[in-house]
Amino acid sequence: MAKPALKHGLLVFLFTAALGSVPAQSIAADKPTREISDDSALRVSLADAWFNEIPSRVLGRGSELYRLPGGDHIEVRSERGNSGEFMVILARGRNGNYPGWIQGSWILTRSSADGKPGRIRVFLRSDPYTYVQFSPLDDGRSRMDVVLYEGYAARSLTVALPFTQLLVSPLEEVFSALGGRFPRRYFDPDPGLYRDTRDFVYRVRERLPELSFVDDGARDEEGRYVYINTLALQNSGAPDSGGLNCSGFAKWIVDGILRPVTGKRLAIDPLKAPYGDRGSSFTEAWERSRDPYFGLDWTRNLAAAAARTLRTPGFDTLDELEVRVDRTANVIMRAGGQSSVRSYPGFLPDAGFGIEGLHALLYTLAVDEPGKIYLASINNELGAPTTKENPRGAPRLRQHFHVAVLVPYFTESGVFQVALFESAEETSFTRFKNRYPGHYVNLTRIPLEAAFDP
Repeated sequence: MAKPALKHGLLVFLFTAALGSVPAQSIAADKPTREISDDSALRVSLADAWFNEIPSRVLGRGSELYRLPGGDHIEVRSERGNSGEFMVILARGRNGNYPGWIQGSWILTRSSADGKPGRIRVFLRSDPYTYVQFSPLDDGRSRMDVVLYEGYAARSLTVALPFTQLLVSPLEEVFSALGGRFPRRYFDPDPGLYRDTRDFVYRVRERLPELSFVDDGARDEEGRYVYINTLALQNSGAPDSGGLNCSGFAKWIVDGILRPVTGKRLAIDPLKAPYGDRGSSFTEAWERSRDPYFGLDWTRNLAAAAARTLRTPGFDTLDELEVRVDRTANVIMRAGGQSSVRSYPGFLPDAGFGIEGLHALLYTLAVDEPGKIYLASINNELGAPTTKENPRGAPRLRQHFHVAVLVPYFTESGVFQVALFESAEETSFTRFKNRYPGHYVNLTRIPLEAAFDP
């Protein structure tokens, strides 16, 4: 490496790094967003050579490392992007790495043809999936988006500053101009609020080896392994011999939360009863043969039992039990190496939320409702296949066919994670989403208590 030289009074040397080269889980805790070191003076000094210079010269420059007065290191570099664009990256460093999304990193996207600036992206957390983004609106104004896990928590907020001024303005001045419209809380979670949730995840993982999967399996109020449909004993009633299906496993989770409080497990039959208004006169004809709302009723009844036990009976209304409001107006859809922004319809009665916005929804729920887990009823419009006995098949109707347990939380160092438990095991949240493209997920809330003993 060449001997460092001084430039603009700051340390400079050549350094190369690729955007996204360091996993978020390896990053140490962030500062509160108001304490992020201001780099506006550095951006002023870089404007001519990096923000306004012709693209070929910017792309031909080597990487440069600067040190802010507060001690933070920033690597300035350029990278080619997609669709005739390139990026000027002010990458904050941590542990000798400069991936481009460490807290405080700032990226300007410019046109490769004429160098025109197109947008600014700023990472307020060391998380590549949470950022704010600015773009030009008109001569005197700009607009800002808040993106959380490919969902827009805010879309096209008007900023009363020209885009050229944003290139060199302190971020806190920009956020002050937005007033209460900037949802800062989504970038400042308190990891201490998730201590009980982290302990719950640990305790569930500790007990998983004792479980196995059995279709239609659950444990009844006496702790016996039975079949949900008939309540018949599994394995001739041998003690502690049997298994759980997805619904029985969700009950096992809720029993583990409630039993330390009540001293008993929930009975099965009440959990199968219809809960609240759902369906129509059309679906009534198929209740017996297809049981389309089983997962919906099961998760609602489990959540109601938890609310009555851990809160008050008044918390068992659907408005309290179900997640019905989200902060996501648009989502980013990716396919074939391309991305597009689409509107997100939000809550659909009897169905919940489209799975494409689930990650963003869980992030905002983790911030807004710490200390809760969520029972998910996965559903879609399905038809029955044709058979000899039923040559016409069956009409398409919404079918709640699978249940899972979702636990969004922040680690001690502030990294966002979603633990997903289903069918007596822990599985990957990413694989879960990819398994059900185009499906819906209805969520019910379960408050956590300190103890867990199913």
